[in-house]
Amino acid sequence: MEAVLHHLRDAIERGDYAIGDKLPSEAELCRRLEVSRPVLREALRALQTMGLTVSRTGKGTFVVSDGAAADPTFGDYTASDLLEVRRHVEIPVAGYAAVRRTPEDLDHLTHLLERMEEETDTTAWVAMDTLFHLAVAEAARNPVFRRVIEEIRDALARQSAFLNELGGRREQSNREHRAIIEALVDSSEQDAADAMAHHLARVETTLTTIVRPPHRTAPSTENEDHA
Repeated sequence: MEAVLHHLRDAIERGDYAIGDKLPSEAELCRRLEVSRPVLREALRALQTMGLTVSRTGKGTFVVSDGAAADPTFGDYTASDLLEVRRHVEIPVAGYAAVRRTPEDLDHLTHLLERMEEETDTTAWVAMDTLFHLAVAEAARNPVFRRVIEEIRDALARQSAFLNELGGRREQSNREHRAIIEALVDSSEQDAADAMAHHLARVETTLTTIVRPPHRTAPSTENEDHA
């Protein structure tokens, strides 16, 4: 999927498909790129998330920009809106969870993470990722925190899938989740807040790396100089 996305993104940014152009049909793209339809559809969804295309039901996929948006949208929310809210909510929530969690909370989170560490299917892993963050909010013993995470749950799932497909975040994210659990086990409010802050910082870094336009090196003139 990543290779298909890079191929289509490069074609759009080169101008092979101009703004307003309709991309070839899914069947034609699958034939040209020799990929399955599910793989192609994941790549097309990523293009739309990056602000390069828009899908119109019954009409196809159209190019709307020749450069990826600096602030992609996941469901109803932009990445920057999500990160701002998550910093102000999930970091202190992790701290509260460290001092309010029950043994049952720890068992639930540990079991959930163990399943995530063994999971190879992205869709299943993403579902458990959102459950993990809901469980941390639940451990903070304030229903308003859980309600906030519930509100952005769909957007978080979309962002998580995007980062895992294109940024290879799964193993790193599992390690970051493990650090959060260890802080909760130790009842360390500061360590839990720091672990969540680190987790969110890594999310932001990976997202920026994906959407940033790829650096293109100018053609070498070495051969011409020595001709």
